[in-house]
Amino acid sequence: MTDSQASTTTSAAPGTRVGTNPVAAAPAGVRTAADVVTPEVIAQLTRGVVGSGRTANHSPFTGEKLADLPESTPEDVATAFERARAAQPAWAAMSVRARAAVLLRFHDLVLQRQAEVLDLIQLETGKARLHAHEEVLAVAVSARHYGRMATSYLKPKRHTGVVPTLTKVTELRQPRGVIGQIAPWNYPLELSVGDALPAFVAGNAVVMKPDTETALTALWARDLLIEAGLPAEVFQVVLGEGPVVGPEVVSRADYVSFTGSTRTGREVAQGAAARLVGVSLELGGKNPMLVLEDADVEKAAAGAVRACFSSAGQLCISIERLYVHEAVADAFLERFAARTKAMRLGNSLAYGAEMGSLVGERQLETVTQHVAEAVEKGATLVAGGVARPDIGPLFYEPTILADVQEPMAVCAQETFGPVVSVYRFTDEDDAVSLANATSYGLNASVWTKDGRRGHRIAARLRAGTVNINEGYAPAYGSAQSPMGGMKDSGLGRRHGSEGILKYTEAQTVAQQRLMPLAPSFGMDDEKYAALMSFGLKAMKAFRLR
Repeated sequence: MTDSQASTTTSAAPGTRVGTNPVAAAPAGVRTAADVVTPEVIAQLTRGVVGSGRTANHSPFTGEKLADLPESTPEDVATAFERARAAQPAWAAMSVRARAAVLLRFHDLVLQRQAEVLDLIQLETGKARLHAHEEVLAVAVSARHYGRMATSYLKPKRHTGVVPTLTKVTELRQPRGVIGQIAPWNYPLELSVGDALPAFVAGNAVVMKPDTETALTALWARDLLIEAGLPAEVFQVVLGEGPVVGPEVVSRADYVSFTGSTRTGREVAQGAAARLVGVSLELGGKNPMLVLEDADVEKAAAGAVRACFSSAGQLCISIERLYVHEAVADAFLERFAARTKAMRLGNSLAYGAEMGSLVGERQLETVTQHVAEAVEKGATLVAGGVARPDIGPLFYEPTILADVQEPMAVCAQETFGPVVSVYRFTDEDDAVSLANATSYGLNASVWTKDGRRGHRIAARLRAGTVNINEGYAPAYGSAQSPMGGMKDSGLGRRHGSEGILKYTEAQTVAQQRLMPLAPSFGMDDEKYAALMSFGLKAMKAFRLR
């Protein structure tokens, strides 16, 4: 990047819009793809990948190839599952504490060597380094949480038996076996290994299919987990086209973890249901943010930038619909637009840029089409709305639209890019109704100075997570609490007890002592029935559960 690029905007023909967002200058001596993705690194990371074919991935920053990679056939997927099944029993036989120790060592290694994976995440996704760092934080939090809490989540639990004292009941948690995981491209560290960590500590093996374009990040995490003490065969990775490899993973797994689009999620759920295996799905979202009349407008505008444009809006829980009370709408929009237009775009492997690139041509096409159609049908372009090929082939400026309405695609369809639509409201009930008027229900945000009011409104929103005075980070980062979607946004939860127990089978072991649950000691059927009926009444009177 030249100095002139850091201070100029895109050249264009007369009458066309040009970009206005500044470009973050690359620091001297910054690393390049050739410095990071060396033949030695590729050989190290692809060791153990079952793949008899060849494929490749590319960097959104330039469109150039990053690495040649093994490509898995259906037969290769079968081999990966065979290896995982052979290794899983010995891993499950280890104590929970020993398995948890692997996660805690992994936690330390991730933080110590984060520069390596930050480079890979940026090269494979095109996101800004600060947004890549969110993945490092999320994975470290998950590793620490399950490393510390797994023994509590998984320990045997005593329950009251049908006849107290005479019936001793214990609930055990058994690993499901081999987990099939299909991970997306947008958060290649957090949504790959971050979801696999609780599966491992619960005693399972994992066969993971990451997106090919972001496979190096997932493979780096596998390599680090092995260094932390995870048996290599317990963590298998297969690579290839989703329609080819994905169904093979679903057809062999004992449980399926999937993050991706709602359309594909339905197919995954159908495949799992046909085999009567469980599934967890984190799917799409059209997430709302509500700015109430008593909100701190300056903080809300700054928060909206984070909520809407982190990872160039390619985040399942990012905000795409922004509802602002009429009393503060003008002031909010002025500040929000100014902050958005001032965002620095960049493509270097360094901190400093506030937004990076889209990940692929399909995302750029969707963003471009949604914005163009909205403007053509009467929407007002407040900021952005233009591609930035002067920075990279897939850059698009952070975009704010006003006066959006049906049937514009951007109104209801998930854009999954740096585009947000701003709507005005005057009545709190109407704002809640509008926020809920979607088939999705993944994440939401409420901004108000009144915490009680914020909690009251949050409880009315049909979303799996709701953040008050922030966009998404507090709810997602609170690893003890469940995270997932309602409605078409998914099934099941990650994080907390649900995030690990889903990878287990509950087993009840009941021991009957002293006398059977049957007529005994000379009682006939009638006397036994009367005794048991009396016993049930007594247990209710003594408030036994």
